[in-house]
Amino acid sequence: MGLKDKASKIDFASILPGSQPNPELAKPKTAPGAMMAFANDQRSDLLRENDELRARASQVDELEGRLSEVRDELRSWDGALPARLIDTADIARSEFANRHASAFEGKLFEDFKREIQEAGRNSQPIKVRAIANPGDGPRYELVFGHRRYEACRQVGLPVWAVVENLDDRALIEEMDRENRGRADPSPWEQGMTYLRALEKGVYPSNRQMAAALGVDISNLGKAIALARLPASVVAAFPTPQSIQLAWATDLGKALAEDEAGLMARAQALSAEKGVVPAKSVFARLVSPPSVVPEAAPLPAQASHALKVGGQKVGSLRFDAIGRPSFRLSIKLSTDQQKALVQAMQGFVDSI
Repeated sequence: MGLKDKASKIDFASILPGSQPNPELAKPKTAPGAMMAFANDQRSDLLRENDELRARASQVDELEGRLSEVRDELRSWDGALPARLIDTADIARSEFANRHASAFEGKLFEDFKREIQEAGRNSQPIKVRAIANPGDGPRYELVFGHRRYEACRQVGLPVWAVVENLDDRALIEEMDRENRGRADPSPWEQGMTYLRALEKGVYPSNRQMAAALGVDISNLGKAIALARLPASVVAAFPTPQSIQLAWATDLGKALAEDEAGLMARAQALSAEKGVVPAKSVFARLVSPPSVVPEAAPLPAQASHALKVGGQKVGSLRFDAIGRPSFRLSIKLSTDQQKALVQAMQGFVDSI
């Protein structure tokens, strides 16, 4: 066979790049070959499906890992309540509120308001509960966060709040727990909440309320005693917040044993409000009335005329228990006034 004949038998299409195989040439010529080709095709399909399943299994593992992370994240928020911005006009103070108006005054509160105004909202949400059948009034009742609420109200910002449905007992317990966590409010303010809770029948007794709130029953009783003080006695102090828990027993005793005297002393102190410190106010309120021994009948000369050159210029009188009253009708110079004061003070000092 010549070279020309051999060249004619070469299939250049099968060896050139990019050429497509001829299905007729690749087709098996015998039955065993066809069976082998079929088996190879099936094996290739199985390998391809196996690779696809592995890829999908890998994706499933990745998705399950992400799902587990999401579940863990959700568990961390289990029981959490969403916070929202609420117009302060839609919120009413609770009847159990324990903040006195003076808590919203002074430099510290002004600084607190400024911080909230600069931040654009309160950083810690307050808590409110929905009011049943609010009508045209507020839709929510404040549970805790009275200072944050009042600061937002005064600067004209909506307040960031959590809404939760609570009964009266839960409201009081959450308010008390949150306030005590902040070492606030004062014993008198705390006592007002306790007293209102008892009056409304939220708790049947001091003991059950103390157990529910986790507070010492003795301190709870003292706080209630402060809350029961007459308004004029509370007003004698610089602020209700300045009344200390340790004073409850003595103030209660003074009220029980000498109510009229206590009220009189409180009335006298009201003229000095803001001048006398709280500790001095307490001391004066609980001081027992002076005990004056019964005086013997005064002699006839109980009233004495004071004369200058035979002319009456004043008088010195003693009442039924010996208290003096002194009156002059003449004008004294500055030096004479000083001399008179010194003389009288010297006499008083000698008693």
